[in-house]
Amino acid sequence: MRVLTPLELTAGGSILACVLAVTVPAFVRNLHTSRLVEPIQGLERIAARAAVLAAGRPTDMAYPATAPLSPATVPRGELVVDPPGTWDHPTWRELDFAPEQPHAFSFEFEGKNAADSSHFVARARGDLDGDGSQSTFSLRGEVKRGGAPTTSNLDMHREIE
Repeated sequence: MRVLTPLELTAGGSILACVLAVTVPAFVRNLHTSRLVEPIQGLERIAARAAVLAAGRPTDMAYPATAPLSPATVPRGELVVDPPGTWDHPTWRELDFAPEQPHAFSFEFEGKNAADSSHFVARARGDLDGDGSQSTFSLRGEVKRGGAPTTSNLDMHREIE
């Protein structure tokens, strides 16, 4: 068995460093992106249910009332299982929303109704790496008297914080 020369070791180390420099950041990005499915799907589910409710009601009662951030403390860098009662607020029940699996985000719903126009904002907040800096995702919806409910594009702030 032959011993590698210092030049061969240096060349091999350089190649390994280049491969790691490309693959590690891509892996981390993919990991964060896969964890972003939770808030996106959660908000889409909330918005879809809110639109169904608004389509069948007068404008001044279109959307459910405001629901607080649930769970009240945003998970920090870990998946949480909610204690019983976390999602018992009447608005969460009306929206038929409660994460069934361990999750990394807290959700809130803000509904404002008026005679001519009603709107809502649904938000998901998370701290995927546990550093205290939060990601915020929001989705807005509106219904005007005589019109159909509409939903805006998803807004993301620090999606990979």
